[in-house]
Amino acid sequence: MAGYISGDTRKVTTHRLVEMKQRGEKISMLTSYDYTTAQIVDAAGVDVILVGDSASNVMAGNVTTLPITLDQMIYHGKSVVRGVKRALVVVDMPFGTYQTSEYEAVTNAIKIMKISHADALKLEGGEEIIDAVKKIISAGIPIMGHLGLMPQSINKYGTYTVRAKDNEEAEKLIRDAHLLEEAGCFGLVLEKIPAELAERVAKELTIPVIGIGAGGGVDGQVLVVSDMLGMTDGFSPRFLRRYADLHSVMMGAIGQYVKDVKQGEFPNENEQY
Repeated sequence: MAGYISGDTRKVTTHRLVEMKQRGEKISMLTSYDYTTAQIVDAAGVDVILVGDSASNVMAGNVTTLPITLDQMIYHGKSVVRGVKRALVVVDMPFGTYQTSEYEAVTNAIKIMKISHADALKLEGGEEIIDAVKKIISAGIPIMGHLGLMPQSINKYGTYTVRAKDNEEAEKLIRDAHLLEEAGCFGLVLEKIPAELAERVAKELTIPVIGIGAGGGVDGQVLVVSDMLGMTDGFSPRFLRRYADLHSVMMGAIGQYVKDVKQGEFPNENEQY
């Protein structure tokens, strides 16, 4: 694995993530949706790659995550897995593929795993989907939970504001987190909830808790790769840190290419056969 930024090139597993939590070692997680990006993210040393249903927004231009299909998620998952050597690859189960029945949930989960060769799956929800979670895990498929702001339920919320700010919703989130751990989930994502609540959950659970907009008291962090690289324009939630400005870089490069073509400067003699 020459060229890896990370010195640790061993394959990341669900067991290793638990060990990282026990050692107090923070876990890095980023999304990827294609082979090329996944290669770069993996080689940079990211521990977990999430093939998120945010592909619905980032790759397909949809307003929500709801329209993306099972087959589309499998396509993105398979593309990412081909580019990864070290990171644990987790694929989101899309809306409507696990909420209707336990049988359908297991059937769809198996289909994703068999075709994409992913390492694990992620589902949104707590008590409402716990039977499906148990059935999928009993089939031998590792599951990562997701609580807090759950984009697949955006039509119920009606807003992307911070969740679990009141005591009732916070206590339900804590109960759901314990239910997911007891069901056998290897990890949990907490999205856009108060930092104090997220830290409490991370301390109470023995499994890794990954946050996005959930403060620094959790066991790791996840961001959407196109957001943290600055490819998206005009999206600036409080939790987002931009590590690059690829939007400007790409606009400049493409603009220069257009100029060179228009002026007959590309290709030059050295770029021809």
